[in-house]
Amino acid sequence: MLALKRIVDFYIFSNIHVAIAGFCICKITLLKYNVYNNLTPFFVGFSIIISYNLIRFYEIKSKRLSWFKVWFQQCKNLLITLVVFSSGSLLYLTFFTSFNLNSLIVLFPFTLMTFFYVIPIFKTKNTHFSFRYFPSLKIFSIAISWAGISVLFPVAEASIPIDTFVILEFLKRFLILLAITIPFDIRDLDSDIETLKTLPQLLGISNAKKVGIIALIFFVFLGIRSNQYLIAEVIISIITGLFLWFSSIHKSRYYTSFWVESIPILWFFIILLKN
Repeated sequence: MLALKRIVDFYIFSNIHVAIAGFCICKITLLKYNVYNNLTPFFVGFSIIISYNLIRFYEIKSKRLSWFKVWFQQCKNLLITLVVFSSGSLLYLTFFTSFNLNSLIVLFPFTLMTFFYVIPIFKTKNTHFSFRYFPSLKIFSIAISWAGISVLFPVAEASIPIDTFVILEFLKRFLILLAITIPFDIRDLDSDIETLKTLPQLLGISNAKKVGIIALIFFVFLGIRSNQYLIAEVIISIITGLFLWFSSIHKSRYYTSFWVESIPILWFFIILLKN
């Protein structure tokens, strides 16, 4: 059992799980355009492993994530190997395949948002300014960057024009990602500093959940017209709503880091079953 727990912990905390989620949510966009043979989901998956682990390295160096530091020291060599492998794979996809390099222009601002979520944009003597520490901006920066990476980037790479349908899809993706992110803010309520002014801090846990439910209702409403995946979106909205409603500061880290992060993976498999 101990060996199994170590494997599961490495799968989750090395960000392999969230990378697979990123792969799936990117693939969902391409399936809506009947694009099947595209490398963008792999690009996104490897990028997540690299960027998220580099952010973790930075947070440990900055004396944050005390809970993570012991595990990191135990798995340091495996993590470095994973990042090196992902970096090599990303370089290969970018420069030695038919990957559309022009799409990186669309990806660039969302990549910056990802890194500057934790890494300071600038520093003063006593304060570090990053998206994470701008009051009320934390959850919106995450939802916007993930929506851009999972919708606008794959569409641009596939040379699909960014039209009204794409913008609508971007807005829908922002709404469901907003709902998915709220359980993480609830989880971190005791550890987040008060100046962050996250939704649970500003509104309370119950009202923050209601905001997430309203976002899910609008997500479904915006998908009613001309949407072959409406049933899948209703199902995933219900699943997301349940995870949101039952989230609390007392849930284990696995609740968010594994189960909530699994929502895009479940969404992808629901679509596959429908097809």
